Amino acid sequence: MSTRETSSADDPIIENRDQLVAPMQKGEKVPADWRIGTEHEKLVFNRADHHAPSYDEPGGIRDMLLSLQEFGWRPVEEGGRIIALTGIDGAVSLEPAGQLELSGAPLANLHDTCAETGRHLEQVKAIGERCGLGFLGLGMWPDKTRAELPMMPKGRYEIMKRHMPRVGSLGLDMMLRTCTIQVNLDYGSEADMVKKFRVGLALQPLATALFANSPFTEGRPNGYLSYRSHIWSDTDPHRTGMLPFVFEDGFGYERWVDYMLDVPMYFVFRDGKYIDAAGLSFRDFLGGQLSVLPGEKPRQSDWWDHLSTAFPEVRLKSFLEMRGADGGPWSRICALPAFWVGLLYDPAALDAAWALVKDWTMAEREELRNAVPRLALDAEIPGGRKLRDLGREVLAIARQGLTARARFNASGDNETGFLETLDEIVASGKVPAQHLLDKFHGEWNGDISRVYKYSF
Repeated sequence: MSTRETSSADDPIIENRDQLVAPMQKGEKVPADWRIGTEHEKLVFNRADHHAPSYDEPGGIRDMLLSLQEFGWRPVEEGGRIIALTGIDGAVSLEPAGQLELSGAPLANLHDTCAETGRHLEQVKAIGERCGLGFLGLGMWPDKTRAELPMMPKGRYEIMKRHMPRVGSLGLDMMLRTCTIQVNLDYGSEADMVKKFRVGLALQPLATALFANSPFTEGRPNGYLSYRSHIWSDTDPHRTGMLPFVFEDGFGYERWVDYMLDVPMYFVFRDGKYIDAAGLSFRDFLGGQLSVLPGEKPRQSDWWDHLSTAFPEVRLKSFLEMRGADGGPWSRICALPAFWVGLLYDPAALDAAWALVKDWTMAEREELRNAVPRLALDAEIPGGRKLRDLGREVLAIARQGLTARARFNASGDNETGFLETLDEIVASGKVPAQHLLDKFHGEWNGDISRVYKYSF
């Protein structure tokens, strides 16, 4: 989630609908300027006893952030406390229970984004050695209850924590117990955005399956391969899901604005503080009728904040966010941007990917999305085949797309090598969660603490 550094007092007041559409319109870029932004979260644990460190404890989350400044990161504070960092590699921030996130800089190719990932992980590992911390690449805490997890001192998270139980039974699990990898990608025009959005939504269940990596809850198998994905099905129906309207005729920026205006608010940021507006209407805000700020109209930054509070499988801001993957180890972080860049950044690959899914009905898309958290690559796709079969075809298209991009590193390698870990998953038919379950029932002998050996 985004981290605010300043108040919005100097922002223009929103006077017309054009200002609501502007963020999406301003995101349009010519293909030469398309970039790749990779975000990845890690579970932080104390090496001595595997507890999730609090913000204030010695060697905890605050000390980790302070220590990362040694690598040139600049602090971001809220209420006098460091809660994030910014630098040339993007931003380091905290999820609600201290999950550590890198929101990477927009980069030109996968070689650069993977190098960025490597720098970040080397830095946190170095600090971890000093502070006695380790980092798990999983989609969900494998053994922690909600009560065992700390809360970070960020105002927006306190608001969300109060609001989540009002709208779903698993929202607090989403906040406290999950981790993801995410990719942010550009578009050239409204029509290009629409096509990429539709392909991204239709194929998001495949990404979820390939990266499924959350089979444990509180020390035992939970019956899912991606429990993180299942959690989103009962978090908040007003701001999650597969968005049927995206596939309807006429979808574009204006329709996205209408959707976002119907998403209930969480907060308003004023004078360095978050004001609780959970469940209130941004439409009322536009009319100066927001109960917590009577007579005040929203500013541009309020709309930007609001755009970050919807959580569908694909999200539109001034770029498209691919949101379906579980967190994973270093070896898989670079694979997710490779998957989506290969499909969406080459016109022929985008056309080929759309041809695979364009005839699916909305009911079929929903059925696949609902089946994948339990079945992963064994889920059935329209036509009676397995998702694994579709995976082979999609990875072949992604490989062709990356080959066509012809972005080489100093050794003369193109970007296709970053797909190899996904090729192996499809070839075996076993996703990461299934390998973890094999270990749990085999060599671990039911001892979930053995999972901590698989830290970064």
